[in-house]
Amino acid sequence: MTTLINTALKALACGMGAVAITTVMSLTFVESTATAPWASVAATHQMAKLSIQPRHVWFGQSQPAVLVD
Repeated sequence: MTTLINTALKALACGMGAVAITTVMSLTFVESTATAPWASVAATHQMAKLSIQPRHVWFGQSQPAVLVD
């Protein structure tokens, strides 16, 4: 019976340690990436830019493959 309790307490302690470490690391990451240190107080509008690179013919097949019996 004591072995079961010791195993359960070890698992609980390990789980609580993992939760504590994960929480601290997550909060540190969020805090460090929330705003740039040089950013002004006013929020700036950011827009994503989509760019398409031209496909080179010499990479892969230029024509679809055909199965022949």
